[in-house]
Amino acid sequence: MAPDPWFSTYDSTCQIAQEIAEKIQQRNQYERRGENTSKLTVTIRTLLQNLKEKIALLKDLLLRSVSTHQITQLEGDRRQNLLDDLVTRERLLLASFKNEGAEPDLIRSSLMSEEAKRGAPNPWLFEEPEETRGLGFDAIRQQQQKIIQEQDAGLDALSSIISRQKQMGQEIGNELDEQNEIIDDLANLVENTDEKLRTETRRVTLVDRKSTSCGMIMVILLLLVAIVVVAVWPTNG
Repeated sequence: MAPDPWFSTYDSTCQIAQEIAEKIQQRNQYERRGENTSKLTVTIRTLLQNLKEKIALLKDLLLRSVSTHQITQLEGDRRQNLLDDLVTRERLLLASFKNEGAEPDLIRSSLMSEEAKRGAPNPWLFEEPEETRGLGFDAIRQQQQKIIQEQDAGLDALSSIISRQKQMGQEIGNELDEQNEIIDDLANLVENTDEKLRTETRRVTLVDRKSTSCGMIMVILLLLVAIVVVAVWPTNG
């Protein structure tokens, strides 16, 4: 499966942020030794601009993925949290770059802290979490990738469950369609049988009427014969 361009950009952006922190630390060391820092300052400014552009690209990619439904809303929220952390890192790095007296070790600690937030009174006092304390950038990135893979596995499992439920729903729908067809056939059969029954009923009624008419005619004929016999029968005397 091809790598997700969002995470590729995210990894490279994290590397830029780490490089900026290291350059700031190196610049502060030069300043304490009284060495020239102009070249490092230009490099840091260029990296900060690159970091800003990368973050803007991540925002654009995330917005596009969510709006076109390429990722789920849950995944979109997770990526937004990662992006918010990067924005916080950028602000801390910018503040560190402008603050010439900042301690370099505290810069890294502040960057890795999950508690660093906008408007904090003194962001340099936050301590690095125990999960990342003493780890290098590669180890931290591997840890993040492991978490992301676990979350992706959970999303895949959820997607599989949803797919099975969708398949079951389709099978139930097909079964209902078949049952509806059977019901329609029965309704047509009942309607045809009812029509035949009405036709036969009309025939029986007609036959009954004809039988009644024939019976009356026979009675009338018998009466006429009786009258004729009586009329012609000879009488005594």
